[in-house]
Amino acid sequence: MRKIVLDCELTEDFKWMHPCYTFQGKNIVLIHGFKDYCALLFHKGALLKDPHGILVQQTENVQAARQIRFTSVQEIEEKQLILKAYLDEAIEVEKAGLQVDYKKNTEYIIPEELQNKFVEIPDLKTAFEALTPGRQRAYIFHFSEPKQSKTRESRVEKYLPHILDGKGLND
Repeated sequence: MRKIVLDCELTEDFKWMHPCYTFQGKNIVLIHGFKDYCALLFHKGALLKDPHGILVQQTENVQAARQIRFTSVQEIEEKQLILKAYLDEAIEVEKAGLQVDYKKNTEYIIPEELQNKFVEIPDLKTAFEALTPGRQRAYIFHFSEPKQSKTRESRVEKYLPHILDGKGLND
């Protein structure tokens, strides 16, 4: 995969503990290794046409990135020309300055347990709204995940000090 990517005249870097390939300083693609497969992750994959139907959205919450997954070297070799076409398109997307249209945090449903705390502790709502959109989303997803209200409530309680201190979920 590395050879195919480098043939597209991208600059090799190392970000997020993975080989990352850029065009004029903008991230184009990352090589990921997983237990059962390896993948090329296109940072703006949602903007690619995907005529072969091979781009995968890792989870429902991933908005921009898409992967092409491989389970064998033979698979990579067979798709060399297709990969080159996808890489060329990804570079063209970057050259054109296209941007992914991200959902606004207002489009996400804030769990009732967090809304109740906003009413109870007005400073919490102010602190939450001061967080970056990514940190807000991380909390919303984390708090919304459990099926039981009791568990959602305990998660909100646990992270109150973090939010009030302006910290993200993993800070």
